[in-house]
Amino acid sequence: MKIIDLESGDARLTADLLPVLLELRPHLTEELFRSVLAEGQGQGLRFTAAYDTDGVCVGAAGWRVVATTSMVRKLYVDDLVTSAASRSTGVGHALLAHLEQHARAARCTALTLDSGTQRTDAHRFYFRERMAVTAFSFEKPLL
Repeated sequence: MKIIDLESGDARLTADLLPVLLELRPHLTEELFRSVLAEGQGQGLRFTAAYDTDGVCVGAAGWRVVATTSMVRKLYVDDLVTSAASRSTGVGHALLAHLEQHARAARCTALTLDSGTQRTDAHRFYFRERMAVTAFSFEKPLL
């Protein structure tokens, strides 16, 4: 497996990573994804892709380093997805380990993510990865 941090403007963001990301975020279109990339880049949004030995993208992570009063600096994972055909093969673990390296290099105090309450399979994975539930995430839809 090969883990690659994709830079802004890299054609692999839409050609390789977006199809995997759509498994978690089916509302995205290529146009909307490009818009999020353009706005998110200024907010530190980055993407990392996992490729199998055949060169097929099998995992995607969107992430950013964020300064907060509660944690000082954390690496926040916006998206973490492994393609359905590649689940339970170590892709998610490899992506999280890669992101943890980034977090440590940036002197972050934590690596955090939110996960929908219905995603019980993902929760089991996060617990296996020694992550803990440390807060509730509250939301008020505005649209």
